[in-house]
Amino acid sequence: MNPEILLETVRLYFRRLTIEDAGLLFELDSDPETMRFISKGEPTPRDRIDKVIMPRVLGYYRSWPPQGFWIAHLRENQEFIGWFHLRPDKIVPDEMELGYRLKRSVWGRGLATEGSRALVQRAFGDWDYPKVCARTLAINLASRRVLEKAGLQFEADFLWSEDILPGWTEQERQGAKYSLQKGTN
Repeated sequence: MNPEILLETVRLYFRRLTIEDAGLLFELDSDPETMRFISKGEPTPRDRIDKVIMPRVLGYYRSWPPQGFWIAHLRENQEFIGWFHLRPDKIVPDEMELGYRLKRSVWGRGLATEGSRALVQRAFGDWDYPKVCARTLAINLASRRVLEKAGLQFEADFLWSEDILPGWTEQERQGAKYSLQKGTN
């Protein structure tokens, strides 16, 4: 296996991001439907990806056990389909947060579930993390289903802060947290 590849599933492989991947992230974040539950459909400016997001993302790779963002590709043709992450949770930093963002063209194929399951398995297995959580907007039913299919269980409703979702109403910021403790999966 290529040392830059973190893991492989039946249909996917994950690899580390490189600075050259900024264009892929910009492409992904330019789809209004992909960004609907993240920024109300607003694309992430390329300048922000280059100057803020990429340095932060690349900084995760210094940690052990591994944490960070990984580019996801289809194994059959090496097509870039999005990314997955496992990083300290923004609200409870002692917990590891699972996340993903995939191109709309691959939605509905079970790839988010497949990738999420693989990361959860690795988090509890090789990396020995005690808990994995994930957060989504309460109205994002597709994401909630993915988390459930990946083995996470509903933990609590919560409200995203205005700092994280500026300009969103309180109703729009309603969130759902899912989690799984090691040994319960």
